Amino acid sequence: MKNHQYLLTDPRGLRWKLLKCFFFLLLYQPLFGFQQQGESGDLRIATFDVDASPPVGSPLAYDSTANSWDLGLRAKGIVLMGAGQPVVLCAVDWIGIANESQDAFKSALAAAAGTVPERVAVHALHQHDAPISDMGAEQLLVQAGLDPAGFESSFDREVIRRLEAAVKNGVKNPQPVTHIGLGEAEVYQVASNRRILGPEGKVIFSRTSATRDSTIRAKPEGLIDPMVQLVSFWNGEEALGVLSYYAVHPQSYYLTKVANPDFPGVARFFRQLNVPDALHVHFNGAGANVTAGKYNDGAHENRLLLAERLADGMKRAWESTERHSVSSADVKWAMEPVALQPNEKIKEIESRMKTEGYRYLTNNMIKLAYLRRFNAGKKIDISCLSIGPARILHLPGELFVEYQLAAKAERPDLFVAMAAYGDYGPFYIGNSAAYEQDGYEINVSGVTAEAEPAIMGAVRKLLNDA
Repeated sequence: MKNHQYLLTDPRGLRWKLLKCFFFLLLYQPLFGFQQQGESGDLRIATFDVDASPPVGSPLAYDSTANSWDLGLRAKGIVLMGAGQPVVLCAVDWIGIANESQDAFKSALAAAAGTVPERVAVHALHQHDAPISDMGAEQLLVQAGLDPAGFESSFDREVIRRLEAAVKNGVKNPQPVTHIGLGEAEVYQVASNRRILGPEGKVIFSRTSATRDSTIRAKPEGLIDPMVQLVSFWNGEEALGVLSYYAVHPQSYYLTKVANPDFPGVARFFRQLNVPDALHVHFNGAGANVTAGKYNDGAHENRLLLAERLADGMKRAWESTERHSVSSADVKWAMEPVALQPNEKIKEIESRMKTEGYRYLTNNMIKLAYLRRFNAGKKIDISCLSIGPARILHLPGELFVEYQLAAKAERPDLFVAMAAYGDYGPFYIGNSAAYEQDGYEINVSGVTAEAEPAIMGAVRKLLNDA
């Protein structure tokens, strides 16, 4: 009895320990995802935004960085809190983040936000004058006694550290979310289909991002998704964050040795100036077979022109936004792991990597690293964030626009948006029909025609179970 009395009366005993535990949990509760009561039904958001521009001398995907540009590269996103463990959505102005680098980014962001890697989505925007990240590819090159070239990961790890610090700081002061806003608008004279088919159903022309041949530019726009979509987060009348989604290869011109976010980054910057208090985060949709080639001959002045057209679509989508009351009960995160069969051609890379140059390695080593992961039984997660009437899908690789259009057609009653360029390991992912049509994208694809049933099976399940 004496011992119990001592603990209850001594300030250094049980009572003092309980008080210390209480204040510790109160101070650090955002890191552990504990819920606070509030008018928003506990739903909260934190934002983060860090510099992702490599220093001079650091590798880009296809060259070394020689200089900087007025607009640098960014890594930015949101942490959604209050609906179970936090959800993290991150978009990076890099060409791709693949395989082991996906693991590294997700693990770090998860730890910083107080969640698990399975509730983190990391996407690249796919600008070409930007880094590429795959620590698995780097390891393969080093093990072969080769220079890791564009995969040297010192700067990658620095950006991860910056993101960790930004997320840890952000989740200390999250803002309540009372509404989401949903808006969309058509973007005019930016996107066009890359693959032009001949009378026998085979690709006869590739309309690249900068198409100098006027006869190819004159071909019809082809199959695209012309809509830019916005999902915004609000606390009452205050906009806190805006996520935008548009499917196109984001190149006006490149191979400049100067890291830059190209025309989607410029458009995002314009919109940030127009709505300055809400963080603007842009995601590239399923734009593997979509470029600006019909409307871009490579003239450097066209970067501004394309940016203004995309920003105009974003502006009209913002003006069309309809707001919906939401709480934590309206939020769900679900995922489906998929195994995408590797293309047999990948095996050739190992015998060629010692003789090929920088750019070959950039375009191929991620596929070899992906093959190793696939053989080890690793799968790629496809995920869906459901919030009110919105469904945001997160997909891997350079995905054909047919996947995005099919996802929207699957649930026309919902606001369905798609971010592609998640795990970049599979590289190009065509729809099944495309593998009979040939063309550049199919010849370099890291997977097979069996990708479509695997991916669409997961997408349908996520959209219909939500």
